[in-house]
Parts: sequence; structure tokens; C-alpha cells
Amino acid sequence: MQAIPTDATADALTGLAPMLRVRPELQDLCWFSGPWRSEHPAEPAGFAPFHIVTQGACRIRVASLPPLDLGAGDVVLLPQGEAHAIGDGSGAGHGPPVRVRAHGSVRFKSNVAAEPETEVICGRLHFGAGIGGLVPALLPRMIVMRTEGETALRIRALILAIRDELGQARVGAAAIAADLASALLMMALRAHLETDRAGSSLLRLLSEAATARLLRSLALDPARAWTLDAMAEEAHVSRATLVRAFRRAAGLAPLTFLTDLRLALAQHRLATSDAPLGRIAAEVGYESESAFSRAFLRRFGLRPGEARRVARPAA
Repeated sequence: MQAIPTDATADALTGLAPMLRVRPELQDLCWFSGPWRSEHPAEPAGFAPFHIVTQGACRIRVASLPPLDLGAGDVVLLPQGEAHAIGDGSGAGHGPPVRVRAHGSVRFKSNVAAEPETEVICGRLHFGAGIGGLVPALLPRMIVMRTEGETALRIRALILAIRDELGQARVGAAAIAADLASALLMMALRAHLETDRAGSSLLRLLSEAATARLLRSLALDPARAWTLDAMAEEAHVSRATLVRAFRRAAGLAPLTFLTDLRLALAQHRLATSDAPLGRIAAEVGYESESAFSRAFLRRFGLRPGEARRVARPAA
């Protein structure tokens, strides 16, 4: 039997769900065959669309990213809430018209009258404020979880259970399916956070009381004129202790982490809102738009306006 994890990372993962306050919203059960394409507009800030492929295969396209093929059992999450399209990948267009009707708590979308080649469950994940609002800014544009490895059986069982609840549309199905989807998406986030350098750093910071306390404050008020003294006071530790904790968990000094955090939050705001650049600069703690632009260029190799056009080509 596999040993039960007891380290700090496991403790952080245990507390991650309530801290993130993620709430899934299941929206569509889709049946498609032949040429098909489904367009999904950008989501408001704080919402991340996801797709669960329960049968067949499809391809997802996001601006400036290479197309990605998905198969049965795959889950894809777009933390930045970007506009995207899913389809059969043939490039043959939209195909037969899609009919939409209510089916319990979700919409049923189909371009076939019989058994489909592909079935997809579509929805969106809502990240709460505070730490929950910070996490999508630190995540990549796309997270994919494949049905493979040690977790394959659990992933497959969750997907089948979600599908059954939505398909039968019984009393209480919406709540049960949403809870199952929450578990599935937390598994996807956990898998990413455990393997991604920035994600694992976040978990380690959340696993220590002092750094977790400070992280909440930084997320809620990134524009504050933070100094090392102010950060140590917020964390209820000495400056030296705080520096050691950040270097141990993230490999960075606290103020360097703050700079990275501010720029990540700004990048997220650029991709998910139409707010003027000056307002975004002020919201994340820069006194001028020019200072913000220079820092953003150094970090990402693009100016803020260019980054927004890449992330939102139709905006």
C-alpha cells in the first residue's frame, strides 16, 4: 500500500480547496459528430472555462497557442478565461446546425439525432477573492489533465459519475455533479501545482503560517507600499526569519516575490479586462504607467499593450 503523505506540501494541499474557494459551474452537455466547431467567448475576470471530454476526441484552439488534441478522459482548464474554440480538428467549418435545449440544470447542445462521435461537458470555474484570486494569475494559460498514471481510475470514475448525473437529470443532480466536478478540477490544479516550479513554490508558501498570512495580505492589497519591515510585521516574524522562509519556499527574497506577483496580477488583468493601463498599473502598485511598462517589458519581453493584444486578439 502506498504511504500516506505527511509533509508540508500535503498539508498545504489539504487546505488549498477552501483557500481557493473554487466553485464549478456546469453549463453544457454537448453531442457532436462530423465537422463541428464551438466558439467560446472570453470569460469575466475570476472565471476559468473548462472542458471534460467524456467520449471521442476534439481539438482546442487558443490565440497564439498551438492547437491541442484532446481525447476521452481528458480535462482542460483555461485559468486566464481566454476566448477559444473546440472542434473536430478537420477545419471543415461548423457542419450541421447545433440545436440547443434545456436538460435539467444544463444546456444540451447537439448537431446529431443519434449517438455522437464526441461528447464534451463544458463549464467554468469561479475563483474567489484573496488567495483564490491570486492563483489564476500564477497559473499558465492552459492546464491539461490526461487520464493516465496512478490517478487514471479515479479520474475516469469521477468523469463517468459527472456524466451520469447530468445525463439522468435527477433531483439534486446539479449539486452532486458540481461537487464531483470540484473534486476533478482540484485534482487537475493539484497535479499542476505539484509539478510546476511556480506552483510548488506557492504550495510551500501556503504551508507555513507566516508566509501564508503575508500572501493573503499581498493578494488583497498588492498596491500597498510594501517594505520588508511591513511584510515582516504582517507575517508576525522578524525580517531575517521572513527572508529565510521565502528563500526556502520560493528561492526568492520577499520583495522580489512581490514584484513577480504584481506583474503576474497585471498580466492576468490585461488578459481578462478592458481596464486602462494606468489603472492596472496603480492597482498592482506602480506609481506611473511608464514604470509599470518598463517592468513588464523586462519580465515578459512585451509591453503591456502588446501583451493584451496577444491575449485578446479580438478585443
